[in-house]
Amino acid sequence: MPKLLISILLSILLASCQNPPSNNIDDYLNTVTGPISIDSIGLTLIHEHMLVDFIGADSINSDRWNRDSVVAKVLPFLLEVKKHGVKTILDCTPSFLAKDVLLLKELSEKSGIQILTNTGYYGAVGGKYLPEHAYSESAEDLSSRWIDEFENGFEGTGIKPGFIKISVNEADTLSEVDQKLVKAAGLTNQKTGLTIASHTGTWKTAVQEVWILQEMGVDPSEFVWVHAQAEKDFSNYEEAAKLGVWISLDGIGWAIDPYVKRLLFAKEKGFLNQILISHDAGWYDPAKPNGGDFQPFTNIFEKLIPILNEKGFSQADWDQLLIENPQSAFQLKE
Repeated sequence: MPKLLISILLSILLASCQNPPSNNIDDYLNTVTGPISIDSIGLTLIHEHMLVDFIGADSINSDRWNRDSVVAKVLPFLLEVKKHGVKTILDCTPSFLAKDVLLLKELSEKSGIQILTNTGYYGAVGGKYLPEHAYSESAEDLSSRWIDEFENGFEGTGIKPGFIKISVNEADTLSEVDQKLVKAAGLTNQKTGLTIASHTGTWKTAVQEVWILQEMGVDPSEFVWVHAQAEKDFSNYEEAAKLGVWISLDGIGWAIDPYVKRLLFAKEKGFLNQILISHDAGWYDPAKPNGGDFQPFTNIFEKLIPILNEKGFSQADWDQLLIENPQSAFQLKE
């Protein structure tokens, strides 16, 4: 048998013995412990935090926290929410805000909860959390960095992102750097299939991001409008849903009533299938003694669900919000 043919056959055999790849496969997504089937995502919280440091991009350093201390503080809260059936959590802490992927891996292994981390940069708060190169480099340059993290993992760890996390500042017209972040996210999505979650606020800002992405050929269904609870005009939710945008109501760790009203509206108008919910809770803060007060990940289960069940929500609605929608929103797409 020719040597070339033997080599090809061996390559095919070796590939078939390995785990399914995590990149550009419709049925998989990346967690901090490796790729998983999208069908195994289960009950999911799409926006939480384990560790956040607000000191700023110019001063952030992993020496500011002790990983063992963070694990000791955070792990009981993960075990607590696991009792409610939570199987997967998306940690939304971005780069230069204390994203520690090895910490997340340890927490995942010790809790048994699947955790996703992210690539991308956080432009809000006037760019306090942007590295200097975010201003000097092009959208293509930034995207190349993020694509490299997807293909090769973070800094030699082999841990790969499961989604893109950016943020922009509220504005009638997005700033040049914020527009660049959106374009970089769009380019990264086109190459990797990773969903874009953007910390935004009101629709007047979010829709500008959608327009930029549409001009690039990125479908609005690839975009998660983070902190959509800031929107007061509920008709804008309908507009976003018609476009296919994912509407993320993700501050339930801190309040309940605003979410009751918005979720009842979404159910009444028939776009509950475009809604994502989470707590935006946690987190260990290195600037505070013993990491500060930690907000649990349980309000949805202990407070929101009982209230909405009395108002007509069914188990099918909760499966839609907490299992089916996260699965659809964050599935890797070619």
